[in-house]
Amino acid sequence: MVRPWVKEYYGLKLKELIERGEIWEIKRLMSPAGPRAVVDGREVVVLASNNYLNLANDPRLKQAAVEAMEKYGWGPGAVWAIAGYHEILDALHRKIAEFKRTEAALVFPTGFAVNAGTIPAIVEQGDVILSDELNHGSIIDGIRLSRAEKVIYKHCDPSDLEDKLRQVHGKYKKILIVTDGVFSMDGDIAPLREIAKLAREYNAMLYVDDAHGEGVLGEGRGSPAHLGVEEEVDFHVGTFSKALGSSGGMIGSDHEVIEYIRNRARSWLLSTGFPPAVAAANLKALEIVMSDEGRERIRRLWENREYFKKGLEGIGFNTGKSQTPIVPVIIGDTKKTRELARSLFDEGVFVVPIVYPMVARGTERIRNQVNAGHTRDDLDKALAAYEKHGRRLGIV
Repeated sequence: MVRPWVKEYYGLKLKELIERGEIWEIKRLMSPAGPRAVVDGREVVVLASNNYLNLANDPRLKQAAVEAMEKYGWGPGAVWAIAGYHEILDALHRKIAEFKRTEAALVFPTGFAVNAGTIPAIVEQGDVILSDELNHGSIIDGIRLSRAEKVIYKHCDPSDLEDKLRQVHGKYKKILIVTDGVFSMDGDIAPLREIAKLAREYNAMLYVDDAHGEGVLGEGRGSPAHLGVEEEVDFHVGTFSKALGSSGGMIGSDHEVIEYIRNRARSWLLSTGFPPAVAAANLKALEIVMSDEGRERIRRLWENREYFKKGLEGIGFNTGKSQTPIVPVIIGDTKKTRELARSLFDEGVFVVPIVYPMVARGTERIRNQVNAGHTRDDLDKALAAYEKHGRRLGIV
């Protein structure tokens, strides 16, 4: 039992969250993740998943995991740094390096752990980090854990970034520019060509977290490949948990850099690694994405994205700055956002309301994420539900 005052204090804080509509109402998935799934006991079209290429329930990933489990067992035994890791991780590291077109690579237990561990490892007191104002929370936490100075530049604004670079140039030992490749709430793409040019001019390191770009842009290789700046990125960060349909984080760079991170990043050194079965599924996912089949899945994903975005805009919804299969419906009101999400679920369409503090107040939205496995009927069902309840609620 906790102390009475502790229960009372957090009970009141929870009540405040509920009253402001800022609490997560988490659904229960009762089937494999896919473009359609059973959620809270009903079959729905899923627009709330990062599973862009519909690989999360692919039988080849499952088979690879089963075979690895039979060979290596389930658990890793301890943290990789202490007990060692199973040999299949060597194959995975080589495949990631091939995928990222880097000399070497390293996997982490999660994508969050990459940023939380790597950023504090590569910068120190006397350095400065320039970070996009809408970077992911894992980047923000990684910056907080470092002892470097922090400077925030306006979202996707190379001019503001250059102004900030002028201000810090010559005053710090190292400069690190950090940005998402694709921003998770708006679905827009970082202007990496311009950012890379500035990194060259000011001798800054460039760190790109491409969690939502991998498997989606650049024939699957991500936003640096899409924009032709792979060679100019010093730290290629990503995750297996989105388009690749699995779990775990990754980083690619030169051999010396990767070995340094392996020996300094606490979230790698002190975290138990994922099971060897997960490594096998990750390896298979990369093989698929890098194949002709992967390119066909990407083509279908973009075909679905164009159809769905055009449909939403035709109804009158505001899809913001979306450039990717992340297609937000920006509503700007917490109550209406939550009510629309509930109504869509009642119609058999699973979406998630995104409200403060995930986004700024006044920009509340539903974030739709299109899947390569969605059929035209799936998307038409979702669009019909959006039109029906968007008009009922006075949103369109």
